[in-house]
Amino acid sequence: MTIDADFRTIALAFPGAVEHAHARHPDFRVNGKVFASLGDPDEAWGTVMLTPEEQQHFIATAPESFQPAPGPAGKQGETRVHLATTDHHQLRDALIAAWRGKTPKRMRDQFHEHE
Repeated sequence: MTIDADFRTIALAFPGAVEHAHARHPDFRVNGKVFASLGDPDEAWGTVMLTPEEQQHFIATAPESFQPAPGPAGKQGETRVHLATTDHHQLRDALIAAWRGKTPKRMRDQFHEHE
């Protein structure tokens, strides 16, 4: 499985997650809110919508895989993921954090991280 297919599979496994497209890039939403996307700025990258604190954690843990998005969005937690350098567990943890940040509590309660 390619890492972008892995990204897609993980993102769509969360309760309420759906795939859409925005600006010719696939994105993943829950409750109408984007929590992740693929292919921006190119197919080597994914993006996760984290809090600034979560972003700092992922960058400190794996600086070769995570970096803030450029501009104001990056300062607010939007984080790029270099797909070739991240591993499955780092990617899954980042997607879980992004999904949880956009999900209503009732849906978060349906998901168990160790499933």
